[in-house]
Amino acid sequence: MLDDTDMAHLRRCVALAAEALEHGDEPFGSVLVGADGKVLAEDRNRIAGGDSTRHPEFALARWAAENLPAESRAAATVYTSGEHCPMCAAAHAWVGLGRIVYASSTAQLTAWLNEWGIAPPPVRPLPIQDIAPGIEVDGPAPGLDDEIKALQRRCHA
Repeated sequence: MLDDTDMAHLRRCVALAAEALEHGDEPFGSVLVGADGKVLAEDRNRIAGGDSTRHPEFALARWAAENLPAESRAAATVYTSGEHCPMCAAAHAWVGLGRIVYASSTAQLTAWLNEWGIAPPPVRPLPIQDIAPGIEVDGPAPGLDDEIKALQRRCHA
């Protein structure tokens, strides 16, 4: 169940996704929030330069590993515009981050790309819990998933 705090952080993720799109990247954005509710770090997709591993969820996992003790990582929440890909889900689990909350799911993105005739990505799109079954996951967020679909459509039009 998503509360007002979750929705506020997810709205920031949508804004970061829009910023990514404005900079020529695919529309994804993420925010790392500590147990106290404080935003610790945020990022947007940065793959336009040619490095397809520069996902915001991966960047936040690395930031957390370098800057937070294990107990703070476990108590943190990652909010993201789109459900983690397998690479990011694995990084999240290996670093020991806590809950993930997303605006749109992998299943939704896969269906949208199919609908628009876009080829699938080079890595099989899988739900987070297929990669990291021990992580608490919430999403998609009703209403925000429509905003993400619109951003994805602009990206792939």
